[in-house]
Amino acid sequence: MSRMNDVLSPLAFSNGVLSLLDQRRLPTEEVWIDYRDYREVAAAIRDMVVRGAPAIGCTAAYGVAIGAMQQAPFDEVCEALAATRPTAINLFWAIERMKQVVPRTPLALARAAIALHEDDIASCRAIGKNGAALLPAGRVLTHCNAGALATGGYGTALGVIRAAVESGTALAVYADETRPFLQGARLTAWELQRSGIPTTLITDNMAGHFMAKGAIQSVVVGADRIAANGDTANKIGTFTVAVLAREHNIPFFVAAPLSTIDRAIPDGTHIPIEERSPREVTHIGPLQVAPDGIAVANPAFDVTPARLITAIITEAGVARPPYRDSLAALFS
Repeated sequence: MSRMNDVLSPLAFSNGVLSLLDQRRLPTEEVWIDYRDYREVAAAIRDMVVRGAPAIGCTAAYGVAIGAMQQAPFDEVCEALAATRPTAINLFWAIERMKQVVPRTPLALARAAIALHEDDIASCRAIGKNGAALLPAGRVLTHCNAGALATGGYGTALGVIRAAVESGTALAVYADETRPFLQGARLTAWELQRSGIPTTLITDNMAGHFMAKGAIQSVVVGADRIAANGDTANKIGTFTVAVLAREHNIPFFVAAPLSTIDRAIPDGTHIPIEERSPREVTHIGPLQVAPDGIAVANPAFDVTPARLITAIITEAGVARPPYRDSLAALFS
């Protein structure tokens, strides 16, 4: 992984070239791909070379800058990047931020993208600091990947875990595998192992078993979009984990930057849910695990109702119920 301000990051930008760590190849291969065309950047977002809401936002910002370097029509560049993935609000937030840059010269847009990237890393560090004290000692469960790989660097949910460990809390992690794209098995396990944080990989349907045994003391996840009332869209399966946590009286935390909060929508019913390729369900890599012709549903995200969330951790502070009020207050 690259380093930006001494923080591990899955993306780097230098001399007009965006380099992305191909997260489809992890954990067995660490391969970087260089991009000099905004259309290729859009394809990288759509095809999950890069994933995770904050990292998608950073990548889109660099894509806008690259489009300017190509002298492509600005609106066409923004539209192509915005059409890649519908759920992660950070994508649209980043594009809107780039639209505010004046003048829209390649140099000004590149500087703005770099600043956005640096701001995201700073936000992740602040999220970690704000959330570290909330995690009790013991085992924390996380779902999908909300670490350095999913952000500009350091991570949101994993940033809270990192900060807690750095502050001296004795923590170990249970990482859900996160079917069907296996971000937990391929990415979170790889990232935490690389960071030296004790981690045990479990399948998604084991979480309830370990909660019932008293082996999990807290849950922390990231988010792709948070509605004004606190309803939170995250990787499919998060809602199930939240229900299990409530049943076992385990605190359930969401960690995300303010850019993930969509104040324009009142609740989670308005969050668009991306439907991905059936092949992600019928195959694991090249291996077919389902019969030919079977009908498949593959929503990439679900929505966890605000009533199941103990607290939402942001760079501006920690919001608690009622979220409509506490989230709004973070912007004031």
